Amino acid sequence: LLQAGNDHVADNYELVPMGLDRVAGFDADVLLVKPRDALRYGYRLWAEKGSHLLLRAEVLDGAGHVLESSAFSDVAIGVRLQLDSVLKPLHQLAGWRLLHSSQQSTQLEAEGWALKQSVPGFRGVSCVKRMLSGAAEQKAGEDAPALQAIYSDGLTYVSIFIEPYNPHRHSMPIETAMGATRTLMRRQGDWWITVMGDVPIGTLRQFAMSVERKK
Repeated sequence: LLQAGNDHVADNYELVPMGLDRVAGFDADVLLVKPRDALRYGYRLWAEKGSHLLLRAEVLDGAGHVLESSAFSDVAIGVRLQLDSVLKPLHQLAGWRLLHSSQQSTQLEAEGWALKQSVPGFRGVSCVKRMLSGAAEQKAGEDAPALQAIYSDGLTYVSIFIEPYNPHRHSMPIETAMGATRTLMRRQGDWWITVMGDVPIGTLRQFAMSVERKK
């Protein structure tokens, strides 16, 4: 869960043990992860007592309401992995269109962009330049280069996508919500900015307002 490293999670969250519970037939330690400010959501996590496998997770808003929940209803722990059961479905592509996306590592500043003001608790973890191809609205050969910068507070992530403004694909500014995921889209001059992540919309607005073109 802590893919960006847990060295500064405690700076942004308070970790509170909540005792034991049962999930999918296993004993689980319950941990409440409380945000220290309004820039991030809270979490309630259930980890299997022996293996620490995450069996259930809930994302909580500032009032403690559940925005998103996921859990195992049935799980086998300690069994030998059968690779075919995982790989075989990946090769069943009937009805799907396969798109290949190339990307290269870069830095936001190297591409002429910067955050004029950092968002508290978030650090840059990666930045790539990729070609977005295959959009139905694009004509053949009109691949659009896009920049993706990812920021993390040690537990959750925010992605900033920057691409050339296209009036055929980009219309009015948009703010959407699906479960815990918030998305903000807006135009900035000749560019279209998309910011998304499992954070409150106010956090995305801070990122969007801080993105600026340097050259």
